[in-house]
Amino acid sequence: MSDRDEFGAFLIGFVVGGLTGAVVALLFAPQSGEETRTYIKEKSIELRDKAAEQAELVASKAEKLAEDAKVRGKEAIEGVKKAVAKKKPAEPAA
Repeated sequence: MSDRDEFGAFLIGFVVGGLTGAVVALLFAPQSGEETRTYIKEKSIELRDKAAEQAELVASKAEKLAEDAKVRGKEAIEGVKKAVAKKKPAEPAA
């Protein structure tokens, strides 16, 4: 297993463990059901907003990386075309 796979498994375990701990804490917290529902609603709104921000950030980074790859690809194609043109033997006169 590669280090990346091990880190991914660790990260998934960490997130699942954190969510499990949060649920248990909410279920055993000494507050009323109404307070708990209000708390859950507020936290879910915060998480939704953070997720939206992160999604926008990831999308903008992906867009920039895609544009950079497109430019590099065009440059590579031009380089290959030039290299092929230089190596192409002259055609004999007929």
